[in-house]
Amino acid sequence: MKVLNLQCAAQHGFEGWFASEAEFQRQLAEGLVNCPVCGDHAIHKLPAAPRLNLSASRELASRAPSSRPESRTETRPESQTGQPVDQRELQAAWLKLAREVARQTEDVGSDFAEEARRIHHGEAPERGIRGQATVQETLALVEEGIPVLPLPMPVSAKETLQ
Repeated sequence: MKVLNLQCAAQHGFEGWFASEAEFQRQLAEGLVNCPVCGDHAIHKLPAAPRLNLSASRELASRAPSSRPESRTETRPESQTGQPVDQRELQAAWLKLAREVARQTEDVGSDFAEEARRIHHGEAPERGIRGQATVQETLALVEEGIPVLPLPMPVSAKETLQ
């Protein structure tokens, strides 16, 4: 089993598990690998350090006096509170939000603009909906005073967790 560190064009990092390098390349070529955050198919591998079994070295190092500096600072973006931002936590929060939106709304697919108008004019029951709309359809809805929120929904948000 190969565990690869992957990244999409929007720089969302994630892990992919594949039977082999050839299997990763096959799935990538067929468009089967996509970002779990944004659904992007422009995926590339990140460099990864090899996994080495260094348990004996660690044991020796723990007995020897430390020659390493006492503390090491990481350069990571900070939140407004001054705390470091963990990209994995942000991605997990985004997926949780997207799953909650998917759970609480009805998927009307490509009929989104039409169904949003029907709800707005009282011709259909009021409820939360989601679906696909072109940029032009979305702008037309906004101009008509129909509130919409473009929200890219990753495929993984619509599926159950395994």
